[in-house]
Amino acid sequence: MNSRKSHGYGRSCAARAVLITGANRWLGFEFARQYVADGWRVFAACRSPAAATKLQRLAQETEGMLKIVAMNVTDAESVKNAATQAKDVVIDVLINSAGIAGVPGQKTGNVDYESWAHVFDVNAMGPLRVLESFTDHVAGSERRLMVTITSGMGSLADNTSGGSIAYRSSKAAVNMVMRSAAFDLAPRGIICVLVNPGWVRTDMGGPKAPLSPQESVTAMRRLIDTFGPNQSGKFYNYDGREYPW
Repeated sequence: MNSRKSHGYGRSCAARAVLITGANRWLGFEFARQYVADGWRVFAACRSPAAATKLQRLAQETEGMLKIVAMNVTDAESVKNAATQAKDVVIDVLINSAGIAGVPGQKTGNVDYESWAHVFDVNAMGPLRVLESFTDHVAGSERRLMVTITSGMGSLADNTSGGSIAYRSSKAAVNMVMRSAAFDLAPRGIICVLVNPGWVRTDMGGPKAPLSPQESVTAMRRLIDTFGPNQSGKFYNYDGREYPW
């Protein structure tokens, strides 16, 4: 882990709020579980709150500290409506965690273009929709931090095996989107950082992955707590090292 200073900004965790997309499953749910356990107000966004039984149970157990928010990141109106409903809420940390892999086995000569377009919409365009709609919420906070969960598979330098065209290209694209957003939002004091969660045992990572969701999220939260203006526009691995673009 790096030795960057933790940015507490003088507020207790109990006063802070985090918005998490894709919060009904895997990494998103683990972020929600850990943050609410530490006393944060959690706004857990997902497409179908009625079907998010684990989130519903967590909300009941935490007595109002977790609020489930209906949001489909591919639907601009859905994202805007979520932001409007939370118009008086200050968001200290926004975590873009929603993401999909698409149809498996896609490589040159075997690409499902319709699936590719959907993956791109969710993984690259969706995070920007969320960022744009919640800019004012984040700008009004002390942390002013937006984190997008990306992937090492979006690194051009780290691609030594090919394949996974839809997923790789969508993550490379969101890396560039958030790199640009970091400069665009700097005048408002907003910090935008990309984090690779590592190879995690999820539906994407599979059962052989070395990290559990709990291990990955615990490490990422520790890293996120160190982020300040000097890290804006950068790409990090969950263990704190900078990841090659």
